[in-house]
Amino acid sequence: MKVLITDKINEAAGKILEGTAQVDFIPTLSEDELCKKIVDYDALMVRSQTKVTKKILEAGKKLKIVGRAGVGVDNVDIESATQNGIIVVNSPDGNTNAAAEHTIAMMLAMSRNIPIAAASTKEGNWERSKFTGVEVFGKTLGIIGFGKIGSHVANVALALGMKVIVSDPYTTKEAVEKIGAKYASSLDEFWGQCDYITIHTPKTKETTYLINKNTLNRMKKGVRIINCARGGIIDEAALKEALESGQVQSAAIDVFETEPDIKASPLYGCTGNIVMTPHLGASTAEAQFNVAIDVAEQIKDVLSGGSAKAAINIPALKSSVIEPVKDYMQLAQNLGELVQQISKGNLKNINITVNGNLSELNVAPLEVAVQKGIFSSFVEGVNFVNAPLIAKNRGINVITSKSQKDCTFIGSISVTLTTDTDENTVTGAMIAENMPRIVRINDYNMSIEAEEHMLIVPHENKPSMIAKVAVVIGEHNININRMQVAQKSNKKDNVSIMIINTDRDVDSSTMKTINEIDGIKNAQYIKLNA
Repeated sequence: MKVLITDKINEAAGKILEGTAQVDFIPTLSEDELCKKIVDYDALMVRSQTKVTKKILEAGKKLKIVGRAGVGVDNVDIESATQNGIIVVNSPDGNTNAAAEHTIAMMLAMSRNIPIAAASTKEGNWERSKFTGVEVFGKTLGIIGFGKIGSHVANVALALGMKVIVSDPYTTKEAVEKIGAKYASSLDEFWGQCDYITIHTPKTKETTYLINKNTLNRMKKGVRIINCARGGIIDEAALKEALESGQVQSAAIDVFETEPDIKASPLYGCTGNIVMTPHLGASTAEAQFNVAIDVAEQIKDVLSGGSAKAAINIPALKSSVIEPVKDYMQLAQNLGELVQQISKGNLKNINITVNGNLSELNVAPLEVAVQKGIFSSFVEGVNFVNAPLIAKNRGINVITSKSQKDCTFIGSISVTLTTDTDENTVTGAMIAENMPRIVRINDYNMSIEAEEHMLIVPHENKPSMIAKVAVVIGEHNININRMQVAQKSNKKDNVSIMIINTDRDVDSSTMKTINEIDGIKNAQYIKLNA
C-alpha cells in the first residue's frame, strides 16, 4: 500500500500510517503532475491547496480513499470520487476548539480595544483613558447556531459569567436549557435581547445576508457582533453603515465574502470600531495536528479493510446493502431537501414510508439519504455517516415504515416532516425503469424531475397566472427548462401550484416580484443537489 501526502500537512500523519503503508510527502503539485504521480498510490491526503479533480481521480486507478485534512471538501470532486468508488473523508471535529476559542478571543479583543491599543502603545503612546473597554460579565451573548462550535462558545461564555440566548430552529429547547442557556423560539424575539451576537451556522440560502440592514436595525443600539463562521452571512455594506452610525458599537470579523481579496470588501478601510483577521478560526498548531491525525487514522482504517467514521460519500456504506436500492438514493436525498425547504418551524419528527418493491428490501440507506437531504441545508459537514447521529443528538425522531398497499409505481418513498408549526409530505417514485420523479407535494399530484433549481408557486386558478410568472422570470434573464401545473387531488380548492425548473438560481428580488403578483400565494425557490 502507498499513501501520497501533499500540501502542508503535519508529519504526524505519516507516523500514524507507518506499518500500514509506504508514505510519501511531496509539495503541492499541478493537476498534470499529480495525474502522473497518483497512478501508483492507494490513498491521497491533501489540504485546501490541491484540487482533486475528475481527471486526477480517474488517473488514480488504485485509489481507494482521498482524505481532506480539514472540514471543507470543496476542492475534491465528490461526484467523480463516488463514480470511481473512492471514499472521501474529512475531519469535521478537528478545528472545533480552535474556532470556538478564536470567537471568544475576538469578542474580548474588541471589548477591550486590544488591537488598536496595542498599535498605539507600539508607536510610543500611553493612552489609557482613550481605550477604556467594557466587561463581558453579566452581558447577554446571542448565539446563532448551536452545533459543535456554537455550543462550545456557549459553555465558555457561561463560565465567563455571561447570559446566553440561543437561536437555532434545528435544535431543541431542552438541549439549550440543559447547559443553562435561554432558547429563543424565533429571531424576532432574539435580536433585541443581545449585547453581543455571534454566528455559528453554515452559509445557506436561509443564512445568506441573515445580518442585514433590517435585522441590524432591530438589534439593541450599541450591539457588538462577531463572525467567525462564513463570509456572506453578514451584509458587509450594511454592517459598515451600522458601525459608522453607532447602531453597532463594534464588530470582530474573521471571514469575508470576497476572500482572499480583502480590499474588495466594503469593510476594508471602515472607520468604525472593527477587529478583522484573515480567516484564522482553524489556524492553530493543535487544530492542524488534530485534522492530520484524524484523517490519517481514517485512511489507515480503510486501507486495513475497515470503514471511515467521517466519510462524505456513499462507498463508506456496505455495497451489498446499497446495491438493491441504489437507484432510489438520489431521489431519497432530494425528497429530504425538498420537504425541509417547504417546512417552517422547529423540526420534530421525520416519517419515511416506502411502498412497492421497496417494501421487500432493506431501506436503511434510503433512510440515511433522506436525513442527509434534510440536514444538509443547515448542518455543515453532514454526510451519509453522520446524518443519523445528527438526528439523534438533536432529539429528532426518525420512523421508517413499509406499506403493503397496492402501489401504482415500481417503488415509492414518502417523507413527512413534522415541526412545531406544520407538517408537510412529499412523495417520489420510480415511474419506469431509471425514471425517478417527484409525484406528490402535500395534496398536489404531479410528475416532475428533481433538478437543482425549482420554483413552487401556489396560485389562484384564474387566467394569465402562468403568463405573469413567466414574464417576471424572463425579465430577470432566467430560463424555464420545464414547467407543470398541479391541482389538489380533491379538486375542490381553487388553488393550484406551478412547479418550474429553471436554468439557474432565482434570487430574492425575483421571488419578491413573483410574490407581489395578485393571486400568488407564498411562492418558494427550492435548491436541490440534483
